[in-house]
Amino acid sequence: MSRPRAEAPVRIANCSGFFGDRLAAAREMLEGGPIDYLTGDYLAELTMLILWKARAKDPTLGFAATFLRQMEDVLGLAVERGVRIVVNAGGLNPASLADRVRALAGKLGIAAQVAHVEGDDLLPRLGQLQAQGVTLAHLETGRALAEAGVTPVTANAYLGAWGIVAALETGADVVICPRVTDASLVVGPAAFHFGWQQDDRDRLAGAVVAGHIIECGPQATGGNYSFFREIPGLEHPGFPIAEIAADGSSVITKHPGTGGAVTVGTVTAQLLYEIEGPRYPNPDVVARFDSVTLSQEGPDRVRVSGACGEPAPREAKVCINYLGGFRNGMTFVLTGLELEEKAALVRRSLFAALGGEERFASVDVRLVRNDKADAPSNEEATAYLRVTVKDPDAAKVGRAFANAAVEMALGNYPGFFATTPPSSESPFGVYWPALVPRTWIDEVVVTHDGRRIAIPAPAGAGTTADVSVAAPPLPAAPRGATDRRPLGTLFGARSGDKGGNANVGVWARTPEAYAWLRAFLDEERFRGLVADAASLEVRRYELPNILSLNFVVVGLLGDGVAASTRADPQAKGLGEYLRSRLVDLPVELLAG
Repeated sequence: MSRPRAEAPVRIANCSGFFGDRLAAAREMLEGGPIDYLTGDYLAELTMLILWKARAKDPTLGFAATFLRQMEDVLGLAVERGVRIVVNAGGLNPASLADRVRALAGKLGIAAQVAHVEGDDLLPRLGQLQAQGVTLAHLETGRALAEAGVTPVTANAYLGAWGIVAALETGADVVICPRVTDASLVVGPAAFHFGWQQDDRDRLAGAVVAGHIIECGPQATGGNYSFFREIPGLEHPGFPIAEIAADGSSVITKHPGTGGAVTVGTVTAQLLYEIEGPRYPNPDVVARFDSVTLSQEGPDRVRVSGACGEPAPREAKVCINYLGGFRNGMTFVLTGLELEEKAALVRRSLFAALGGEERFASVDVRLVRNDKADAPSNEEATAYLRVTVKDPDAAKVGRAFANAAVEMALGNYPGFFATTPPSSESPFGVYWPALVPRTWIDEVVVTHDGRRIAIPAPAGAGTTADVSVAAPPLPAAPRGATDRRPLGTLFGARSGDKGGNANVGVWARTPEAYAWLRAFLDEERFRGLVADAASLEVRRYELPNILSLNFVVVGLLGDGVAASTRADPQAKGLGEYLRSRLVDLPVELLAG
């Protein structure tokens, strides 16, 4: 339905960045100051597997239960203040969550209309898709799903904003979404408020950028920020608000008096979180992140402008999860001298008792050296040997593995002890990203009174309309004397996971520093600084408008978060590790 365009900015707040985020955030955002919409992101690839396990135990579950607890606390306040709520907490069962919110409203005596969105679940149709020639090829490996010989347990397409728009058009006070992209939770309310159409690509792109900035809650207000010592009140940072204007530009802010800060730096850091190249594909539009500019408009107010949009993708991304088997692990503590030899003894002894490493589908053994020579304390003389085994046969990696490890306790290396008690096997999931033609997605909005509204794919999706973005002029890179310091002395970083890949965004605070960073940090030097990436493909992207580089390390996380054997399976600390590496920094920049 076409409506007149509004002119006043719309204030869209976030109260959740993941399933398990601060419960009190919903009330804090409603009581802290004026807002028009309250959004919450509850889903990630790993979360879909968690929700599948919950639904397997109880078919009425499969949604983010914490959202119900938040609504019990604030639904009445939201309706009273005219604040509409849009979330993707529906997960695998949006209809059930919508029913429960309606029941909650009735119990509390609140007149609230609740709508939900359906159509992301492609699991029942995977066979039909493959029979029609849709191979569901893995986005990184190109391998067809059928070749993997696996049985998916979830398969959810990423939906966009237009179902949200339609739900709001019906008067819904609460819109429960399934696997709707994080940014679309913001795009939907903005498009509804301003009456944007599907060809308003630059406006939509601006809303995608704003949505990406606030989707992870306080990460935009100083949380997980490299220069955290500059951020006041980080013990309890406020959640972010995007004040979106009719042209798609926005101001990122937070409620007055709340902890944290909104600066060009904190916003830049969040822009770099879990992205790949300059083109950021969303179901509604492809946003060009290399066109975005940031400026500090005032205290805790950062203006985001200049976003350009290209037509929405022809295909939709699908998050497929399957059970990869079972895993178990044990961490042995090694102390003092001859740690390499002690680690080798553990490995030989353990797998001799288990019948050899070849009995397992996967064996991962990592010696983590935190020890110091002539250590001033016992703990500083220790290293950790992490042993992880995986196999389709639960019995192989269950108590048999744990018992073999424990039985070594009195007959192995000196100082033997472990950090983990013996445990049984646990199942693990594997993430498989793929694409499907959007014509296979039957998105539907179900209104409070049971009406079903079909949502077609965006008009013009997949058409060619590349935007040309001119790079801003840069000063010459500083030369001359250098001093060996940590890279993080001058540069911030933010890292995260993209399935089995990791991304590391690195940004500078001045054009001069960026000019040096751009010339210095290429793929080869990145591999030299990040040893774990030495043998992997590294993709490098430039975002000069925000003085940033982004690196994608392909395959660093193996088959994805749930299957990764790394101590940091989501690569959260990878950026900070890069910042800790010593490099020769220009004295000219250090003096500035």
